[in-house]
Amino acid sequence: MAPDHLIVVEKLADFRWADADTRVVTAEDFISECGAAVDAGKRPRKVINLCRNYDYLSLGYYCSLLAEARGDRVTPSVETILDLQHRSSQQASLARLDRLIAGLDEVPRSVNTLSFHVFFGHIEDPELSDLARKAFELFRCPLLQIELERPEGLNGWKTAAVKALDPRDVDTSRDTLLMNALEEFTRRRWTPAVSHHVPKMELAILHDPLDPLPPSSLATLQHIVEVGQSMDIAVELIRKKDFSRLTQFDALFIRETTAVAHHTFKFAKKAEAEGMPVIDDPGSILRCTNKAFLAELLREHDIATPRTRLVSRRSLARFEDTLDYPVVLKVPDGSFSRDVRKAEDFKQFQGITTTMFKESEIVLVQDYMYTPYDWRVGVLGGQPLFVARYHMVRNHWQIIKHAGDGPSTEGRTEAVALNDTPPAVLDTAIKAARLIGDGFYGVDLKQTDAGVFVIEINDNPNLDVGAEDRLLGDEVYRRLLGHLLAKFEKRGAATPPAAATAVVTGKVGNVVSVGASAGTELKQGTTQ
Repeated sequence: MAPDHLIVVEKLADFRWADADTRVVTAEDFISECGAAVDAGKRPRKVINLCRNYDYLSLGYYCSLLAEARGDRVTPSVETILDLQHRSSQQASLARLDRLIAGLDEVPRSVNTLSFHVFFGHIEDPELSDLARKAFELFRCPLLQIELERPEGLNGWKTAAVKALDPRDVDTSRDTLLMNALEEFTRRRWTPAVSHHVPKMELAILHDPLDPLPPSSLATLQHIVEVGQSMDIAVELIRKKDFSRLTQFDALFIRETTAVAHHTFKFAKKAEAEGMPVIDDPGSILRCTNKAFLAELLREHDIATPRTRLVSRRSLARFEDTLDYPVVLKVPDGSFSRDVRKAEDFKQFQGITTTMFKESEIVLVQDYMYTPYDWRVGVLGGQPLFVARYHMVRNHWQIIKHAGDGPSTEGRTEAVALNDTPPAVLDTAIKAARLIGDGFYGVDLKQTDAGVFVIEINDNPNLDVGAEDRLLGDEVYRRLLGHLLAKFEKRGAATPPAAATAVVTGKVGNVVSVGASAGTELKQGTTQ
């Protein structure tokens, strides 16, 4: 465990899994630190609060409260503690857990209550792992007790309660499970602490290795890891399943296709709520993933775009005699040229819009503007990062040609030096990107005799080794990592706290307690 991780217990004897050292402190010592909290400009500590209870105004409550005030990232947060104490605020979350209860078919009908222990979202029984993981996600407390009940007259089980667990109630037979869960949560071996080098920042890169059109290839992401090492930044590739670990990092870089109704937006919102620098931030995702919003935003700020109209089912007929064909139709929240079609006449226009209206109440229509390539300007923090020409696929009108269920074809990417880029292209791209925020954006533009036109502004823009970085090389990645590092160091101790974790320990073979009908006896660890 790194030096910036700290475990707080009421008595040192409560943490029996290692000799007490600087990583484990008592609640009284932690509370009495006062001015010894994290100094501004230094990385926030990651505190795991394992007090015996978190009752209002108890030692456990004050440890989380003061940790948040000091800028530490603490698990559980005060918000989680209050949620665990008020059953009324749990109802919606408990209902979500009900859908994940599985593997209890062998429980005798005479048994009507069961209780499980969950450690940082882990449990021995794989059939209950989804329930354990979701419980930790909803009630981010290190040690949880989940109580299930079988209502009279019903075949299924329901989640009756989720409670914080006293560390002294962890059975010795589950020590290995707890240690493995703690190790995964902190991503550190539980070994005696000698001297550990602490990197300047720990960065998580969210990616999907199964994405057929990722914004960065796996080889590129691995290269970013190497560049990070040279800058004393620890970089780790994470996936959707690692949401519960997110707060153990200092910053987040999203490298999979984003959408609002998607886990990428959930990751971005969580990172922002925790005070972590994040690319792409939720606001950028909201603005960039909807082309209707972008069209209005650019128009309001007098940035040239192809003539754009919004079409609904009711207004469709009005366009029969008002369009100059061909036109381009887009579903507002499409990406990577998906849901982008070209209509040559009104009949095609009607057919395409009919299909698109199944996905969106609004369809965006733009004048078709052919150029042999699109300009792509990568903008970071309001300044140009790289420039490229994205050439159209041969014998096709787009830079990507989707072939139904088959592989997609992409046009050639040609890196261009900033000095060789037309000033009007650079200036327009920077002006457009600054309307979105100070993150990392890819602005697509077309240049014709009539001028420079913005096609769209992309969050999560493409960046690959040998393509966009061909001229600048590692400088592109150093600037990206440096941008996140500067934001992290600027926030320092002001970073909000982290959330906690939960784990379920099994079905009947791992049951902590069983409630049976009168006259029934069921011993722990049996499945009669």
